[in-house]
Amino acid sequence: MRILVTGGAGFIGSHVVDRYVALGHEVAVADNLATGRQENLNPAARFYPIDIRDRAALEAVCARERPHVVNHHAAQADLRRATDDPVHDALVNVVGAVNVLECAARSGVGRVIYSSSGGAVYGRPDVLPVSEDQPPRPVCAYGASKLAVEHYLDAYHNAHGMESVVLRYPNVYGPRQRGDTEAGVVAVFLARMLADRPCVIRGDGEQARDFLHVADCAAANVLALEAGPGVYNLGWGELVTVNQVFHSLARVTGYARPPQHAPPRTEETYRIALDASLARRRLGWAPGVRWPDGLTSLLPAARQGGADPGRDAR
Repeated sequence: MRILVTGGAGFIGSHVVDRYVALGHEVAVADNLATGRQENLNPAARFYPIDIRDRAALEAVCARERPHVVNHHAAQADLRRATDDPVHDALVNVVGAVNVLECAARSGVGRVIYSSSGGAVYGRPDVLPVSEDQPPRPVCAYGASKLAVEHYLDAYHNAHGMESVVLRYPNVYGPRQRGDTEAGVVAVFLARMLADRPCVIRGDGEQARDFLHVADCAAANVLALEAGPGVYNLGWGELVTVNQVFHSLARVTGYARPPQHAPPRTEETYRIALDASLARRRLGWAPGVRWPDGLTSLLPAARQGGADPGRDAR
C-alpha cells in the first residue's frame, strides 16, 4: 500500500511511519520540519520537505506518489500559540488540512486517517470518561480547528466518496517528544529534571489527563488502514494528575527539587479522559503500556538531548 504521512518527521507521525515501513508499506513523508526533526525520519521513507499550506507543492507530491491512503499528522499543536495567534493556528490546522484533502481527492486517494484531539475537541464534558456520542464543545482555538477538519472530512466524503478514520488522541507521550516547547507536560518536565532546572506546575496540579504511550497510538494508526470509517477515541479512560506526572518523573530521574507553581491557563480543559470502547470493538485496538510504565522508554533519548534512541525504541 502507498501511504503519504504528513508530519511524518514529528513525534507521533514518525512512530506511525516506522510501523508502516515495518509492515512493508511504501511510505512518503511530507514535513516542513517546523517542529519535526530530520533524525526522526525513517530512511526507508521518501521525504518531501514541504509545508502543507503550499498547495502547489502538495499537488506535486500527490501526483508523484499516488498514495492509496493519506495519514494527516501535520499540525500546529501548541495550545498556547493557538490561543495567542488563532489565525496562524487556523492557517496550519484548517487551511493546511483542506489543502491536504483537496490534493488527496484530486489524486484519487481512497482513505484519509486524521489525527484529532480528544483532549481539546470535547472541551469540558459533563461525563468522564467521554465517549464519541457526547457532543464536542471545544473551548479553545486549537480544539475548534481540529473539530473543523472533522467536518471537512464529512464534506469530502459526501463530494468525493473519500473515506476517513478520525482518531481522537488523549495526551500522548513517549520517545521523540520535544521537551523544549510548552506542549507535552511529560517531555517538558523530563527535560527540565534531567537538566536540574525548575519545573513549573500551572494551578494546583490537580488538573488531570488521560496519558497514552505513543506505541499504542501508532498501533491504532495501523489498524485504521483497514478499519471501518468513523470517529474513534483512543486512551485508557483513566485520569492522571499533573502532580502525579511530576512525582512519577521525579522518581525515575532522581529529581529532588520541589515544583514551582504559576497561575492556571483558562483555555485549558481541567480534567479529561476518553472512553475508547468503540475503538476496542470496531478497530480491535487496546492500549498496552500503562502509566507510568512507559516512562522508562523516554530516558535514553532525553539523556542524549532528545536524540532518537533507536528505531526499535517504541
